[in-house]
Amino acid sequence: MTIYAALLRGINVGGKNIIKMADLKQKFEEMGLTKVKTYIQSGNVLFESDEEEVSLQNRLEHEIEATFGITVPVILRTADEIKKVANNCPFSKEEISAAEATAEGESLYVSFLAQNPSLEGIEKLSIFKSPSEEYRVEGRDVYLLFGHSIRNSKLANNLQKIDVSVTTRNWKTINKLVALITEMEH
Repeated sequence: MTIYAALLRGINVGGKNIIKMADLKQKFEEMGLTKVKTYIQSGNVLFESDEEEVSLQNRLEHEIEATFGITVPVILRTADEIKKVANNCPFSKEEISAAEATAEGESLYVSFLAQNPSLEGIEKLSIFKSPSEEYRVEGRDVYLLFGHSIRNSKLANNLQKIDVSVTTRNWKTINKLVALITEMEH
């Protein structure tokens, strides 16, 4: 069995696309997925499955739409991929400290992409880079570092220009997912 993290994009944000986590957990269990756990209202679901990623992603997106009437992208990562993200931040401690010193709230985020971005997609992001907004692309993950706020970020607001489904999580959420995965593994 593989432990997966399903990261849903755009649910329970600003009163839109409301899905209760208890209902989402129940739906995953009805689909035959095991050891289902949710974390906070932004659509983070951990579970076990033997199913292959692409078919599992398609099935989850279909079932969520059929059950809740909401079309949302579901980005999947294995437990090992989530741990790798947490353990391989490309920003130095100094860069993170400098951003945290001026940031309004969280400064470090990761955007999870449904697939590897094209070079053209990555190049589209480069025009939104600034001294206070940096990014690093590592495969299907984009690490983001904000010296001000993600809320008013041109970089964050233009991530969809990569032309790949994307959902973003802050560093605290990533570390909590790693802790929950570690619990599941034991």
